[in-house]
Amino acid sequence: MIKAFSIILFLFISIGTVIAQDTTTVTATSDDISEDLDLEAVASIFGESKDLEDFEKRLNDPESKISNLDLNGDGEVDYLRVVDNSKGETKTVAIQAVIGKDKYQDVAVIDIVKDKKGETTVQVVGDVYMYGDAYIVQPVYVTPPPVIVWFWAPIYSPWHSPYYWGYYPPFFSPWRVMARVSYRNHMYNHHSHYHNSYNHTSVRINNNSVTINNNNRRNDYAKNNPNKSFDKRNKGVSNKASLDKNNRANKKSTTKNNKARNNKAKPSTSKKNYKSTGKKTNNNWKTPSNNRSHSRPSNNYNKTRSTKSRPSSTNTRSSHSRTRSTPSVGGRSRSGGGRRR
Repeated sequence: MIKAFSIILFLFISIGTVIAQDTTTVTATSDDISEDLDLEAVASIFGESKDLEDFEKRLNDPESKISNLDLNGDGEVDYLRVVDNSKGETKTVAIQAVIGKDKYQDVAVIDIVKDKKGETTVQVVGDVYMYGDAYIVQPVYVTPPPVIVWFWAPIYSPWHSPYYWGYYPPFFSPWRVMARVSYRNHMYNHHSHYHNSYNHTSVRINNNSVTINNNNRRNDYAKNNPNKSFDKRNKGVSNKASLDKNNRANKKSTTKNNKARNNKAKPSTSKKNYKSTGKKTNNNWKTPSNNRSHSRPSNNYNKTRSTKSRPSSTNTRSSHSRTRSTPSVGGRSRSGGGRRR
Protein backbone atom coordinates (compact mmCIF):
# COMPACT_ATOMS: atom_id res chain seq x y z
CA MET A 1 0.00 0.00 0.00
CA ILE A 2 2.81 2.39 0.94
CA LYS A 3 4.66 1.54 -2.25
CA ALA A 4 1.57 2.28 -4.38
CA PHE A 5 1.06 5.62 -2.60
CA SER A 6 4.71 6.56 -3.24
CA ILE A 7 4.33 5.82 -6.96
CA ILE A 8 1.18 8.01 -7.23
CA LEU A 9 2.90 10.86 -5.37
CA PHE A 10 5.88 10.66 -7.70
CA LEU A 11 3.60 10.86 -10.75
CA PHE A 12 1.85 13.98 -9.42
CA ILE A 13 5.18 15.68 -8.74
CA SER A 14 6.44 14.82 -12.24
CA ILE A 15 3.29 16.16 -13.94
CA GLY A 16 3.45 19.35 -11.87
CA THR A 17 7.08 19.89 -12.90
CA VAL A 18 6.26 19.56 -16.60
CA ILE A 19 3.34 21.99 -16.33
CA ALA A 20 5.51 24.49 -14.46
CA GLN A 21 8.13 24.35 -17.20
CA ASP A 22 5.54 25.08 -19.94
CA THR A 23 3.92 28.03 -18.13
CA THR A 24 4.60 31.44 -19.70
CA THR A 25 4.30 34.58 -17.60
CA VAL A 26 2.57 37.50 -19.35
CA THR A 27 3.40 40.99 -18.16
CA ALA A 28 0.51 43.42 -17.82
CA THR A 29 0.44 46.41 -20.19
CA SER A 30 0.90 48.88 -17.32
CA ASP A 31 -0.37 49.75 -13.87
CA ASP A 32 -1.13 53.43 -14.37
CA ILE A 33 -4.35 55.42 -13.89
CA SER A 34 -4.14 56.44 -17.56
CA GLU A 35 -5.20 52.83 -18.25
CA ASP A 36 -8.53 53.38 -16.49
CA LEU A 37 -10.15 55.37 -19.29
CA ASP A 38 -9.55 54.28 -22.88
CA LEU A 39 -9.71 57.46 -24.98
CA GLU A 40 -10.21 55.44 -28.15
CA ALA A 41 -13.38 54.02 -26.56
CA VAL A 42 -14.40 57.57 -25.64
CA ALA A 43 -13.94 58.57 -29.29
CA SER A 44 -16.00 55.59 -30.47
CA ILE A 45 -19.06 56.35 -28.34
CA PHE A 46 -18.74 60.06 -29.16
CA GLY A 47 -19.23 59.12 -32.81
CA GLU A 48 -22.35 57.13 -31.88
CA SER A 49 -24.01 59.94 -29.89
CA LYS A 50 -26.77 62.16 -31.25
CA ASP A 51 -25.88 65.09 -28.92
CA LEU A 52 -23.80 65.83 -25.81
CA GLU A 53 -26.54 64.76 -23.39
CA ASP A 54 -26.60 61.37 -25.11
CA PHE A 55 -22.79 61.29 -25.03
CA GLU A 56 -22.72 61.81 -21.24
CA LYS A 57 -25.25 59.02 -20.83
CA ARG A 58 -23.09 56.65 -22.88
CA LEU A 59 -20.00 57.60 -20.84
CA ASN A 60 -21.73 56.51 -17.64
CA ASP A 61 -23.72 53.55 -18.92
CA PRO A 62 -23.45 50.69 -16.36
CA GLU A 63 -23.83 48.18 -19.18
CA SER A 64 -21.00 49.35 -21.45
CA LYS A 65 -18.64 50.34 -18.57
CA ILE A 66 -16.51 52.65 -20.70
CA SER A 67 -14.76 54.12 -17.64
CA ASN A 68 -12.82 52.42 -14.86
CA LEU A 69 -11.69 55.63 -13.15
CA ASP A 70 -11.74 55.81 -9.36
CA LEU A 71 -9.80 58.95 -8.47
CA ASN A 72 -11.33 59.40 -5.01
CA GLY A 73 -10.49 55.79 -4.09
CA ASP A 74 -13.92 54.75 -2.80
CA GLY A 75 -13.90 51.51 -4.81
CA GLU A 76 -16.58 52.69 -7.24
CA VAL A 77 -16.23 54.25 -10.69
CA ASP A 78 -16.46 58.06 -10.72
CA TYR A 79 -19.29 59.76 -12.58
CA LEU A 80 -18.07 61.61 -15.69
CA ARG A 81 -19.81 64.85 -16.52
CA VAL A 82 -19.67 66.65 -19.89
CA VAL A 83 -19.15 70.42 -20.10
CA ASP A 84 -19.55 72.26 -23.42
CA ASN A 85 -17.11 75.16 -23.76
CA SER A 86 -17.80 75.88 -27.43
CA LYS A 87 -17.58 79.41 -28.76
CA GLY A 88 -18.70 80.21 -32.29
CA GLU A 89 -16.98 77.89 -34.77
CA THR A 90 -14.63 76.57 -32.07
CA LYS A 91 -16.21 73.51 -30.45
CA THR A 92 -14.57 72.19 -27.27
CA VAL A 93 -16.06 69.63 -24.89
CA ALA A 94 -14.49 68.81 -21.51
CA ILE A 95 -14.91 65.51 -19.68
CA GLN A 96 -14.61 65.84 -15.89
CA ALA A 97 -14.64 63.20 -13.16
CA VAL A 98 -16.86 63.99 -10.16
CA ILE A 99 -14.68 63.08 -7.16
CA GLY A 100 -16.36 64.88 -4.23
CA LYS A 101 -18.55 67.73 -3.16
CA ASP A 102 -17.70 70.57 -5.56
CA LYS A 103 -14.58 68.66 -6.60
CA TYR A 104 -13.83 67.73 -10.20
CA GLN A 105 -10.88 66.63 -12.27
CA ASP A 106 -10.40 67.23 -16.01
CA VAL A 107 -9.82 63.90 -17.74
CA ALA A 108 -9.92 64.78 -21.44
CA VAL A 109 -11.05 67.43 -23.90
CA ILE A 110 -12.69 66.80 -27.29
CA ASP A 111 -11.98 69.29 -30.06
CA ILE A 112 -14.29 69.48 -33.08
CA VAL A 113 -12.74 71.44 -35.93
CA LYS A 114 -14.25 72.22 -39.35
CA ASP A 115 -11.85 73.32 -42.08
CA LYS A 116 -12.48 75.58 -45.09
CA LYS A 117 -13.60 72.63 -47.18
CA GLY A 118 -16.32 71.83 -44.68
CA GLU A 119 -14.63 68.66 -43.42
CA THR A 120 -14.74 68.05 -39.67
CA THR A 121 -11.90 66.59 -37.61
CA VAL A 122 -12.32 65.23 -34.10
CA GLN A 123 -9.47 65.03 -31.59
CA VAL A 124 -9.67 63.56 -28.09
CA VAL A 125 -6.92 65.19 -26.02
CA GLY A 126 -5.90 63.55 -22.76
CA ASP A 127 -5.33 65.79 -19.76
CA VAL A 128 -1.62 66.42 -19.12
CA TYR A 129 -1.89 65.35 -15.49
CA MET A 130 -3.61 62.09 -16.45
CA TYR A 131 -2.01 61.11 -19.79
CA GLY A 132 1.15 63.19 -20.11
CA ASP A 133 2.03 65.86 -22.64
CA ALA A 134 0.36 65.85 -26.08
CA TYR A 135 -1.47 62.51 -25.91
CA ILE A 136 -4.04 62.96 -28.68
CA VAL A 137 -6.34 60.39 -30.28
CA GLN A 138 -7.72 61.33 -33.70
CA PRO A 139 -10.52 58.94 -34.79
CA VAL A 140 -11.39 58.20 -38.40
CA TYR A 141 -15.08 57.32 -38.46
CA VAL A 142 -16.56 54.90 -40.96
CA THR A 143 -19.81 56.89 -41.10
CA PRO A 144 -20.40 60.59 -40.24
CA PRO A 145 -21.18 60.86 -36.50
CA PRO A 146 -24.65 62.27 -35.71
CA VAL A 147 -23.18 64.47 -32.96
CA ILE A 148 -21.05 66.33 -35.52
CA VAL A 149 -24.12 67.03 -37.63
CA TRP A 150 -25.81 68.29 -34.46
CA PHE A 151 -22.91 70.66 -33.70
CA TRP A 152 -23.28 72.50 -37.01
CA ALA A 153 -27.08 72.36 -37.15
CA PRO A 154 -29.37 75.32 -36.32
CA ILE A 155 -30.85 73.31 -33.42
CA TYR A 156 -27.52 73.25 -31.61
CA SER A 157 -27.56 74.50 -28.01
CA PRO A 158 -24.61 74.29 -25.55
CA TRP A 159 -24.75 71.52 -22.94
CA HIS A 160 -23.56 71.89 -19.38
CA SER A 161 -24.14 68.83 -17.24
CA PRO A 162 -26.58 69.50 -14.37
CA TYR A 163 -25.25 66.59 -12.30
CA TYR A 164 -22.84 66.78 -9.39
CA TRP A 165 -21.67 64.85 -6.31
CA GLY A 166 -24.66 63.02 -4.76
CA TYR A 167 -27.01 64.00 -7.57
CA TYR A 168 -26.89 61.71 -10.59
CA PRO A 169 -29.31 60.76 -13.39
CA PRO A 170 -31.71 57.84 -12.69
CA PHE A 171 -29.94 55.51 -15.13
CA PHE A 172 -26.59 55.79 -13.33
CA SER A 173 -25.68 53.13 -10.79
CA PRO A 174 -21.98 53.13 -9.78
CA TRP A 175 -20.18 49.84 -10.45
CA ARG A 176 -17.18 48.36 -8.71
CA VAL A 177 -13.75 49.07 -10.16
CA MET A 178 -12.37 46.26 -12.31
CA ALA A 179 -8.83 44.96 -12.27
CA ARG A 180 -6.90 46.71 -15.02
CA VAL A 181 -6.27 43.50 -16.95
CA SER A 182 -10.04 42.82 -16.88
CA TYR A 183 -10.74 46.37 -18.06
CA ARG A 184 -8.32 45.98 -20.97
CA ASN A 185 -10.04 42.75 -22.03
CA HIS A 186 -13.39 44.53 -21.71
CA MET A 187 -12.19 47.35 -23.96
CA TYR A 188 -10.84 44.83 -26.47
CA ASN A 189 -14.34 43.36 -26.75
CA HIS A 190 -15.78 46.87 -27.04
CA HIS A 191 -13.58 47.80 -29.98
CA SER A 192 -14.39 44.54 -31.78
CA HIS A 193 -17.90 45.92 -32.44
CA TYR A 194 -16.57 49.05 -34.19
CA HIS A 195 -14.74 49.46 -37.48
CA ASN A 196 -13.27 52.90 -36.78
CA SER A 197 -9.54 53.54 -36.91
CA TYR A 198 -7.55 55.76 -34.55
CA ASN A 199 -4.47 57.85 -35.24
CA HIS A 200 -2.22 59.04 -32.43
CA THR A 201 -0.65 62.45 -32.90
CA SER A 202 1.08 65.12 -30.84
CA VAL A 203 -0.22 68.07 -32.89
CA ARG A 204 -3.40 69.77 -31.69
CA ILE A 205 -5.38 71.32 -34.54
CA ASN A 206 -7.58 73.66 -32.50
CA ASN A 207 -5.22 76.02 -30.70
CA ASN A 208 -8.06 78.26 -29.51
CA SER A 209 -9.67 75.45 -27.51
CA VAL A 210 -6.96 75.66 -24.83
CA THR A 211 -7.90 79.23 -23.95
CA ILE A 212 -11.63 78.52 -24.13
CA ASN A 213 -11.42 75.42 -21.92
CA ASN A 214 -9.57 77.31 -19.19
CA ASN A 215 -12.83 79.06 -18.31
CA ASN A 216 -14.30 75.87 -16.84
CA ARG A 217 -11.12 73.90 -16.19
CA ARG A 218 -11.03 71.94 -12.91
CA ASN A 219 -8.04 70.14 -11.43
CA ASP A 220 -8.97 69.49 -7.81
CA TYR A 221 -7.45 66.02 -7.77
CA ALA A 222 -4.22 67.32 -9.35
CA LYS A 223 -3.96 70.10 -6.78
CA ASN A 224 -4.37 67.69 -3.89
CA ASN A 225 -1.97 65.12 -5.41
CA PRO A 226 0.85 67.04 -7.16
CA ASN A 227 3.25 64.09 -6.82
CA LYS A 228 0.92 61.79 -8.78
CA SER A 229 1.12 63.59 -12.12
CA PHE A 230 2.01 61.53 -15.18
CA ASP A 231 5.64 62.72 -15.32
CA LYS A 232 6.07 61.87 -11.63
CA ARG A 233 4.39 58.48 -12.00
CA ASN A 234 6.43 57.56 -15.08
CA LYS A 235 9.96 58.92 -14.99
CA GLY A 236 11.54 59.52 -18.39
CA VAL A 237 8.28 58.94 -20.32
CA SER A 238 6.58 61.86 -22.09
CA ASN A 239 3.01 60.56 -22.39
CA LYS A 240 0.83 57.46 -22.53
CA ALA A 241 1.79 56.73 -26.15
CA SER A 242 5.45 56.41 -25.11
CA LEU A 243 4.43 54.38 -22.07
CA ASP A 244 2.50 51.93 -24.25
CA LYS A 245 5.47 51.63 -26.60
CA ASN A 246 7.83 50.82 -23.74
CA ASN A 247 5.39 48.29 -22.30
CA ARG A 248 5.01 46.53 -25.64
CA ALA A 249 8.79 46.30 -25.95
CA ASN A 250 9.07 44.93 -22.39
CA LYS A 251 6.29 42.43 -23.04
CA LYS A 252 7.99 41.26 -26.24
CA SER A 253 11.30 40.86 -24.42
CA THR A 254 9.62 38.97 -21.57
CA THR A 255 7.85 36.63 -23.99
CA LYS A 256 11.12 35.95 -25.80
CA ASN A 257 12.91 35.16 -22.54
CA ASN A 258 10.08 32.87 -21.43
CA LYS A 259 10.22 30.94 -24.69
CA ALA A 260 13.99 30.55 -24.39
CA ARG A 261 13.62 29.33 -20.80
CA ASN A 262 10.88 26.86 -21.76
CA ASN A 263 12.93 25.49 -24.67
CA LYS A 264 15.89 25.03 -22.37
CA ALA A 265 13.77 23.20 -19.80
CA LYS A 266 12.29 20.75 -22.31
CA PRO A 267 14.22 17.49 -22.89
CA SER A 268 16.19 17.25 -26.11
CA THR A 269 14.49 15.36 -28.92
CA SER A 270 17.75 14.71 -30.78
CA LYS A 271 18.96 11.14 -31.32
CA LYS A 272 20.90 9.58 -28.48
CA ASN A 273 24.51 8.54 -29.02
CA TYR A 274 24.50 4.79 -28.62
CA LYS A 275 27.84 2.96 -28.19
CA SER A 276 28.72 0.80 -31.18
CA THR A 277 29.54 -2.90 -30.74
CA GLY A 278 32.01 -2.78 -33.63
CA LYS A 279 30.20 -5.55 -35.53
CA LYS A 280 29.04 -5.12 -39.07
CA THR A 281 25.36 -5.50 -39.85
CA ASN A 282 24.13 -7.55 -42.80
CA ASN A 283 22.45 -5.22 -45.25
CA ASN A 284 19.82 -7.87 -46.08
CA TRP A 285 18.93 -8.43 -42.46
CA LYS A 286 15.32 -7.86 -41.51
CA THR A 287 13.59 -7.77 -38.18
CA PRO A 288 11.56 -10.85 -37.19
CA SER A 289 8.41 -8.81 -37.72
CA ASN A 290 9.33 -8.34 -41.40
CA ASN A 291 10.02 -12.07 -41.95
CA ARG A 292 6.83 -13.19 -40.29
CA SER A 293 4.03 -14.05 -42.72
CA HIS A 294 0.80 -12.23 -41.98
CA SER A 295 -1.32 -14.36 -44.38
CA ARG A 296 -3.55 -17.08 -43.04
CA PRO A 297 -2.15 -20.62 -43.52
CA SER A 298 -3.82 -22.75 -46.16
CA ASN A 299 -6.00 -25.75 -45.32
CA ASN A 300 -3.41 -28.17 -46.74
CA TYR A 301 -0.86 -26.77 -44.35
CA ASN A 302 -3.20 -27.31 -41.42
CA LYS A 303 -3.97 -30.87 -42.52
CA THR A 304 -0.32 -31.77 -42.88
CA ARG A 305 0.50 -30.22 -39.52
CA SER A 306 -2.37 -32.14 -37.91
CA THR A 307 -1.31 -35.47 -39.47
CA LYS A 308 2.27 -35.14 -38.30
CA SER A 309 1.39 -34.21 -34.77
CA ARG A 310 -1.24 -36.93 -34.23
CA PRO A 311 -0.01 -40.59 -33.77
CA SER A 312 -1.35 -43.32 -36.09
CA SER A 313 -4.20 -45.43 -34.71
CA THR A 314 -2.82 -48.56 -36.43
CA ASN A 315 0.49 -48.40 -34.68
CA THR A 316 -1.25 -47.88 -31.39
CA ARG A 317 -3.42 -50.93 -31.75
CA SER A 318 -0.56 -53.16 -32.90
CA SER A 319 1.49 -52.21 -29.92
CA HIS A 320 -1.27 -53.25 -27.57
CA SER A 321 -2.03 -56.53 -29.39
CA ARG A 322 1.61 -57.72 -29.51
CA THR A 323 2.02 -61.18 -27.73
CA ARG A 324 4.13 -61.02 -24.68
CA SER A 325 6.64 -63.78 -24.02
CA THR A 326 6.04 -65.69 -20.81
CA PRO A 327 9.03 -66.54 -18.68
CA SER A 328 9.72 -70.27 -18.21
CA VAL A 329 8.98 -71.92 -14.91
CA GLY A 330 11.11 -74.91 -13.99
CA GLY A 331 12.49 -75.14 -17.51
CA ARG A 332 9.06 -75.42 -19.03
CA SER A 333 7.67 -72.90 -21.40
CA ARG A 334 4.07 -71.80 -21.02
CA SER A 335 3.76 -71.04 -24.69
CA GLY A 336 2.44 -73.59 -27.14
CA GLY A 337 -0.35 -76.25 -26.99
CA GLY A 338 -0.55 -78.65 -23.97
CA ARG A 339 1.86 -79.71 -21.29
CA ARG A 340 4.76 -81.99 -22.11
CA ARG A 341 5.59 -84.93 -19.86
